[in-house]
Amino acid sequence: MTEPDVPMPRMGKAVEAAYTTLRQRIAGGRYTASGKLPSERVLASELGVSRGTLRGALRALTADGAVAPAPQSGWQVLATPLGEPPHTLVSFTEMAESRGLTPRTEILGRTARPATLDEADQLRIAPGPVLDLRRLRSLGESPVCVDHNVIALSRVPGLAEVDLTDRSLYAEMTRRGAHPYRSDFSVHAEAADDTTAARLHLDGGAPILVGLEICTDAAGKPLLLGRSMYRMDAYRFKATLFRRT
Repeated sequence: MTEPDVPMPRMGKAVEAAYTTLRQRIAGGRYTASGKLPSERVLASELGVSRGTLRGALRALTADGAVAPAPQSGWQVLATPLGEPPHTLVSFTEMAESRGLTPRTEILGRTARPATLDEADQLRIAPGPVLDLRRLRSLGESPVCVDHNVIALSRVPGLAEVDLTDRSLYAEMTRRGAHPYRSDFSVHAEAADDTTAARLHLDGGAPILVGLEICTDAAGKPLLLGRSMYRMDAYRFKATLFRRT
């Protein structure tokens, strides 16, 4: 993980809202083709904010490493390592495609089985069926992540029958009426076991980043439990923190 080179400016609500909208657009690949943001006049009009508010959002995006002033005029969208945009829940597939990369997914294992008592407690369901899904995520031919998800099938009907090879799990969940909205996500470092290291083309015991996730819908109902193991040289997690006053 890396920290921004410039301190994050303090933001008011209007600036934060403009920042969040622009960060979501950048993460979604809206400006990938041109590599530049529209003019400040156009952006301010699109967002319905003043030029001063827009410039505050752009300063925050600069501190975040998402944009930089263009050599001639305007603002350049910067290429960044694969990572979670602050405040924005996006899938591995969406992150990769927003950067012009080709995501690949190999299914390592998938089983519909009863939830354990711990899983049922975390998912807030009866000990009914869950989909136990293990995948290898790659960018082109380069492995990046091994993930293990446990999905509550009562909340995502029909998912157990879907071939998820080279598909976004979040997108397939959304198609079935389960809309991922929030992810409680934590990251820590640990040593890779031999199987994970081999899949990620690492030496046994090499350091990896492990992300633990509980994903919920807008009503707060848990949809999945996740554990993702990333190569440390291919992923970073960034967050923006605001101090209450």
